[in-house]
Amino acid sequence: MGMWIALAVVVVLVLALLFWGVGTFNRLVRQRNQVQAATAQIDVQLKRRHDLIPNLVETVKGYAGHERATLEAVVQARQTAIAAQDQGTAQRAQAEGALTATLGRLLAITESYPNLKANTNFLQLQEELGSTEDKIAYARQFLNSAVQTLNTSIQSVPTNIIASIGGFKEEEYFEATGDERQGVSVRF
Repeated sequence: MGMWIALAVVVVLVLALLFWGVGTFNRLVRQRNQVQAATAQIDVQLKRRHDLIPNLVETVKGYAGHERATLEAVVQARQTAIAAQDQGTAQRAQAEGALTATLGRLLAITESYPNLKANTNFLQLQEELGSTEDKIAYARQFLNSAVQTLNTSIQSVPTNIIASIGGFKEEEYFEATGDERQGVSVRF
């Protein structure tokens, strides 16, 4: 009789451990998927910003064509940011930070051109850019929160055992670079 009780206890413990392992694995999968979804949302917002920039540059060029160096810097920073989409998170964040900085310089220059500031198309582009910048900041915050949750789970004992067996890796934060922390100043 005592052997059957011991066997039953072992079976219950093995089943409990198995259910815990499966539950932990599934939680890690959900967290990884959340990080992937948040990354995709950042991609959507960055693409929107990349699509707005050529129109903004063309509008500014019509009024401030002699600011060629700044306009070219914005175009180059945009191309670099688009090219960085297939690279790691840190490289993407750095490229986007450089783009944010050049956009800030471009918008600062526009302050010297009252006719440009009164242009309806420019005002609409400026408003869309401001809205997009807000969405990027929110998406980055959401991504970093999801990354923190996943990384904490992966580093925590005993979840780290299941994470290691399941091949889960820590994700990188999408951090603002030095230039980007100041943001794009969009004034209306």
